[in-house]
Amino acid sequence: MAAMFWIQFFLVLGAILIGIRRGGVALGLIGGFGVAVLVLGFRVAPSEPPIAVMLIILAVVTAAATLQVAGGLDYLVQLTERLLRAHPKQVTILAPLSTFFLTVAVGTGHAVYTLLPVIADVALKTKIRPERPMAISSVAAQMGITASPVAAAVTTFLAFSVKMKTPLTIFDIIKITLPAGIVGVLAAAMWSLNRGKDLDKDPEYLKRLEDPDFRKQLDVSVTTLDKKLPPMAKPSVAIFFGGVALIVVFALRDTLVNAGYHLPQLLPNGSDGKQVPMTTVVQFVMLAFGAFILFAGNVKAYDISKSSVFSAGMIAVVSIFGIAWMSDTFVTSNKTFLISNIKTMVQFAPWTFALAMFAVSAFVKSQAATLTVMIPFGIALGLPATLMLGLMPASYAYFFFAFYPSDLAAINMDRTGTTRIGKYLLNHSFMVPGLIGVSVSTAVAYALSRLAF
Repeated sequence: MAAMFWIQFFLVLGAILIGIRRGGVALGLIGGFGVAVLVLGFRVAPSEPPIAVMLIILAVVTAAATLQVAGGLDYLVQLTERLLRAHPKQVTILAPLSTFFLTVAVGTGHAVYTLLPVIADVALKTKIRPERPMAISSVAAQMGITASPVAAAVTTFLAFSVKMKTPLTIFDIIKITLPAGIVGVLAAAMWSLNRGKDLDKDPEYLKRLEDPDFRKQLDVSVTTLDKKLPPMAKPSVAIFFGGVALIVVFALRDTLVNAGYHLPQLLPNGSDGKQVPMTTVVQFVMLAFGAFILFAGNVKAYDISKSSVFSAGMIAVVSIFGIAWMSDTFVTSNKTFLISNIKTMVQFAPWTFALAMFAVSAFVKSQAATLTVMIPFGIALGLPATLMLGLMPASYAYFFFAFYPSDLAAINMDRTGTTRIGKYLLNHSFMVPGLIGVSVSTAVAYALSRLAF
């Protein structure tokens, strides 16, 4: 039994590493290949593919992509730029909070790309070392994912919670992860206030200033305020947030009922006699409000399918399809072995599960994918949903190797060169802010979950 477990374990691990190396949808394709090997080679019964998770991500991403095409994301970025330029000396605090809440609002960290050059420009014009706000802003944008009611990671946790003894609502999740994320971002931002040398005292920067071409590129001003937005930009934001608010209302009602309040039922019962689950509600609400934006703004369907948000979301769906299916099949087939060998350790020291999740995320580079890999482990080990919720912020670790697109974008958009990957690979600009932000937010979330449940 033990030998077969380790053979399958290294097969799964190898498939994940090869998929990561290939990038894009390769993680999903190779995950599917892993399922085939487990089923046909090891005679293991395949588990059910994560259909609910995939459909939720598909619905939310489609609505967010429609918002992007309607100009809603550009409008949110312009609002943020006005805030930063009105208070430039506080850019190291305001910029990461802005990227965090931008992700919370739209459910994807990919919205940060248009804001990063603005942050760098504000810092440079104020003579603040751009590395200070840039590194933590990139980290904060990804930390916002576990605090967004429409992010794939949150809806993934929601879908898996149905399999747990204590099913949670979106409101239950957000009331833990949102304050924890804010505290984590603030802790990392406070540390960033004095990181590195000021520009006028940095010998490397001063040496580069001797190059006239380098000085010339610094004189270029970067702004989104001169971009003309379509008429539907503002209304599309209101419609999108209306969908998010409706989901929160449904979730809040369920939370209050679970707390003992007698409230009217807002949703009909399904064929099983139970109220329509929130996983289904998220799907039809986000699709419906995406359709409202589509019709109100006369958005072209072709443009939605070609948007950057839609493309990134579809890659996530395919990746989660293969990798989650393979991981769940492996866990289900080895459930007895896992429980007998790991359960006592994890129950005695829950933080070991957070470390395992952190390690997986450093390679998988997706919080939703990390959760789809790790939650089945947690379920097999008998960990309560509330414990895994408290450890949820640890699902973000892909800053560790600084190869994630938002980190690379921050490096490229800092014209001073202060935001960088160091000579030894791991001594990069994002390491310490990421470790502070994730560790603090995980500790706070764990404490809040113990108090709340």
